[in-house]
Amino acid sequence: MSVFLLVLPDFLLIGLGWLLFNRLRFSSEFFHGAEQLVYFVLFPALLFHSITQTPLSLSGTYTLLQASVGVMLFGVAMSWLAMPILRPDPLAHASVAQCGYRFNTYMGLSLAGSLAGSTGQTVMAVLVGFAVPISNIAAVHALARQNGGKALREIVRNPFIIATVLALLCNFLRIPIPAAIDTALSRLGACAIAIGLMCVGATLSLQGARNAGTLMTWIITLRLMVMPLAAIFISWILDLSLVESQILLLFGALPTASSAYVLAARMGGDGRLVAVTMSIGTLLSALTIPFWLMMGSA
Repeated sequence: MSVFLLVLPDFLLIGLGWLLFNRLRFSSEFFHGAEQLVYFVLFPALLFHSITQTPLSLSGTYTLLQASVGVMLFGVAMSWLAMPILRPDPLAHASVAQCGYRFNTYMGLSLAGSLAGSTGQTVMAVLVGFAVPISNIAAVHALARQNGGKALREIVRNPFIIATVLALLCNFLRIPIPAAIDTALSRLGACAIAIGLMCVGATLSLQGARNAGTLMTWIITLRLMVMPLAAIFISWILDLSLVESQILLLFGALPTASSAYVLAARMGGDGRLVAVTMSIGTLLSALTIPFWLMMGSA
């Protein structure tokens, strides 16, 4: 029951976002502006603040890099394994494959903080920072393989990556963060999770599956059930600490990000199919995340 109570606040915020958009008729422009604010300002501030809170070592960070890359590459490979096995429509697969390895960063950092305090949030922030370029490259490549140059520019300019690199430099070099700036970043970060989760709720939709049930089942099962198993195996291989293992397991169990829908819609993919897959995965994760957290603490 305590694990269910741990995840309940995040899903209440997701539900509030759905309610605001679908019942109280908050406009799509409102949520679009909120998403822009979270993406470019609030969440980078949260990443920077989280990473600079706990001193990191180069060896420990390298181990987290290996863990993050291992989980992400496994997810990408398993997503693309659906192509020769299921033989789905190529456009549908290119659109929805990203739902097998992309992750909800807002939920991840929120739950990591609830699970293991500032240390857990720091570990999650580092994992997320390393995983963002991998997920972006794989997703963009799937939808527009000839767009490699543009994808590289987007990766370099990604605010999550910039915040992560700057925070790691400050951490390794022990550069002190002035108290006023640290407090401001902390308050911005607190806003990021709440607003970000409400934006996730506003994007939930169960319309537009278009007879792609088998493909959706493959991707959702991968995201919610197989990726956590990979995280457990990688934790064992790398001999991670208890906190690192728990946070990596949480990272592997996260549902996909709502940005998957945005990317598919903007690049001519099947955005509605992605929205349905993301929505079902997010709803089911209310059951699977507590299950994996209980497994990780057993």
